[in-house]
Amino acid sequence: MNRLFWIIIAVIGGVVLLLMANNDSGTTLGVANDAFARAAYLGIWGIVIAAALLGSGIRLGDFARNIAIWVVIILALVAGYQYRYELQDVASRITAGLVPGSPISKRAGDGSLTVTLAKAANGHFEVNGRVNGARVPFLVDTGASMIILSSDDARRAGIDTGSLSYSVPIMTANGSTNAASVRLDTLQIGDIERRDIRALVAQDSRLNGSLLGMNFLDTLRGFSVRGDELVLSD
Repeated sequence: MNRLFWIIIAVIGGVVLLLMANNDSGTTLGVANDAFARAAYLGIWGIVIAAALLGSGIRLGDFARNIAIWVVIILALVAGYQYRYELQDVASRITAGLVPGSPISKRAGDGSLTVTLAKAANGHFEVNGRVNGARVPFLVDTGASMIILSSDDARRAGIDTGSLSYSVPIMTANGSTNAASVRLDTLQIGDIERRDIRALVAQDSRLNGSLLGMNFLDTLRGFSVRGDELVLSD
C-alpha cells in the first residue's frame, strides 16, 4: 500500500510538471492540456480502483459482472428519465384499459393539457372524476346543460342532501323530477380541475348516475371525438 501511495504521488507530480511545462503551448504530448488533465485524472482513479480490486481478492469475472449490472441499471434509469412522459402515457393507457372510465391526462410542451376518455362498452363516454375530493363516476352528456349529481354521489361528495331546496325541474331517463342548485368546491376530470362550479343535485333516486354537462364542457378550450376517444382540451 505504501508503494502504491508513492507511485500515485509520483504520477500526479509528473502530470503537474508536464502541464506546467506546456502551459504556454496549450498542449501536452500533442493533446490539449484540459483533455490531458482529464485523462490523467481518470487514469489515476483507474489505478486506484484496479489496486483496490486486486488487493480485495475479488475475482475479475465477478467484478466485471457486477460492473455490467450497474451499467445496465444506470442506463435504464437514464432512459426512463429521458422517456418519462412517454412511459407515463403508456402507463395511463394501460390503466384506462384495465379500469374503465380512467382518464388519460397529457400535458404538451406548450403547457396545454388534454384529457382523453375512452368509449365504454355501452357506447357512451364515461369518466371517473372527483367532486370535493370524492370519487364520482360521470356520464358525459352534451345534452345536459348542467352538471347533475345523483343523490348518492352528492352525499359521497359531502353534500347534505337533506337540507337542499329541490326547486329546479329536470328531465331524466326515469322521467321528470326536481333538483337543487349547489356550488361544488372542486371538480376534477383527470388533471383538469374547476373550482366553485355550479351543479344540480337530483332528488331522491330518480337519477341512476351523475352527468357531466355543458357548463363544465364550456369551460374547456375545446373537446372533440376521435374515433372511440373523447379528447378534452384545456
